[in-house]
Amino acid sequence: MIRILLFAHIKEMVGKEEIVLSEQQMSVRQLRERLQHEYHLPIVSSLLIAVNEQFATDDHMIYAGDVVALIPPVSGG
Repeated sequence: MIRILLFAHIKEMVGKEEIVLSEQQMSVRQLRERLQHEYHLPIVSSLLIAVNEQFATDDHMIYAGDVVALIPPVSGG
């Protein structure tokens, strides 16, 4: 099981604080594609993704037991 934590407006868009996936492994790229397909997140390509509290690239593998955080882009001044 892969646990995905949602923050800020991503949490509001999906309607929950976390998503749990039953996959044993997937790449960050595959996760982005799945989120786009299942939740229609328009900003999925601009999300920062951290796996076990470390920022990850699209080629990074996520395994069962990992905790993933979806971090929306930050703006401000």
